[in-house]
Amino acid sequence: MASRGVIRPEDRLFHLILALMATTQGLTKDQILTTVRGYREDTEAGLAKASIERRFERDKDLLRELGIPLVAWIPPSEDDNNKATVYRIPREDYEPPRGFELDAQDVRLLNIAAAVWREGSLSQEARLTHTKLAASGVSVDEPLIGFLPMLTLRDPALDTLRQAISTRSQVRFDYLTPGSTAAKTRKVSPHAVVLHEGRWHLISTEEPGSVEKTFLVRRIVSDVKELPDSAADIAASTVERMIKELSELYHQQTATVSVTPGSAAETVLRNRPGSAIDGHTITVHYTDLVALATQLLEFVPDMRVIAPAALRDEMLAQIDIVEAAHG
Repeated sequence: MASRGVIRPEDRLFHLILALMATTQGLTKDQILTTVRGYREDTEAGLAKASIERRFERDKDLLRELGIPLVAWIPPSEDDNNKATVYRIPREDYEPPRGFELDAQDVRLLNIAAAVWREGSLSQEARLTHTKLAASGVSVDEPLIGFLPMLTLRDPALDTLRQAISTRSQVRFDYLTPGSTAAKTRKVSPHAVVLHEGRWHLISTEEPGSVEKTFLVRRIVSDVKELPDSAADIAASTVERMIKELSELYHQQTATVSVTPGSAAETVLRNRPGSAIDGHTITVHYTDLVALATQLLEFVPDMRVIAPAALRDEMLAQIDIVEAAHG
């Protein structure tokens, strides 16, 4: 677990999920920003409230992208006061899909994954969150521990990229673009790593020329080397704009699929931000076609791509690659 003041985004998301599952009456934005680990520290440090709120908005979108049923409503006593909006993750709506079962091997693997969280650190932070919420008069159900909605697999490059951002250093790495068979070496000034659509993205400027670039971190195919060269300067507003452009691209692009009722495919895809549901057909938004194809392969044979054809072709191409490697 990250130390105070160096809280990783995945840790913040975990504690947000924990708090929203623990409450029966919901939490307001102010309660979240002042009690939940990852927001609380920035609030106490005096970080601009607008910046923390924008982070919360991105985190809400990410939870929905992950298929987590986040609900929001305004209590009747507050009329239409948006500031009184409360948020909650209903446990009863976050059930495994029909027919989903874990065998002994699955349970062993989950236990190994859960052991990644160092002994005692999770429960200590969870108790702290519980105490802060209770002190605010928020009703919290017990037990808090025992609900682990997601386990984030960390990209190996993240720590080096974060270190380079902290020291304002340039980095070098090999990057494989979609459709390419050979990686290309990139030299960039890293400015931020953001979690978007469930995947890490590097916001950067590429040298020479300080060209604005966003890289999907999982496509970095080499070690990230921190260089002695200083990173190029970039305005905070430029970083915010580049992050916003990711969101705009997500909302511009859509794919339509049919799903098996009650399947994991239906549960996950219908909860992506902006999804439109028409019977057993779901239209979803996406940022990266290749990444979406990779995700949808998890749900075969419980879904079928209707459009675009390029998505169907990419899924078939990925299947061919797997068959060629293991056939």
